[in-house]
Amino acid sequence: MARYTGPAFKPSRRLGFSTLENGKDLARRPYGPGAHGQDRRRKPSEYGIQLMEKQKVRIMYGLNEKQFKKVFERASKMHGIAGENLLKLLESRLDNLVYRLGLATTRRGARQLVNHGHIVVNGKKVDIPSYQVKVGDIIGVKESSLDHPAIKIALESISNRVAFVNFDQKKMEGTFVRLPDRSELNQEINESLIVEFYNR
Repeated sequence: MARYTGPAFKPSRRLGFSTLENGKDLARRPYGPGAHGQDRRRKPSEYGIQLMEKQKVRIMYGLNEKQFKKVFERASKMHGIAGENLLKLLESRLDNLVYRLGLATTRRGARQLVNHGHIVVNGKKVDIPSYQVKVGDIIGVKESSLDHPAIKIALESISNRVAFVNFDQKKMEGTFVRLPDRSELNQEINESLIVEFYNR
């Protein structure tokens, strides 16, 4: 299945969940897309609820189905709670941390920065968005990309960063300080439903 490249607001409206995590995608039209978006009142089945929860997280982090299942399988083999492990692995992706550091306004924009070779990890260029960053790794902007307009706009618009990353604006680099606590991540996500979906 190819990655979704259509309007960012459409899946958010269909799921009734802000996949951009800023609420802008649901601000004007908080109902499903299409002519009958406001009339869909049918109660979903248990399977439908689990599927929607999985789709929320998958679309939010910008993964295709095959990638997402691989991450889940890896999370389920780790010690601890599978659902929380899944979210921690997703948060450790390079494209997500570029977004968390404020170098991009969206995860989609962060993925593009990584793909185009503007990002370095521990001084080495990494152009793979799914690269798993380790705690203590330093993520920075390539020297030739320090004046990139998209990065400048993103840094000007950021109001606060998550506690599990540090950022030095002078050096234009940030550190992945620790794995996030569950309480620091989106509270609208019920990761246990995703575990049920894959274990059914």
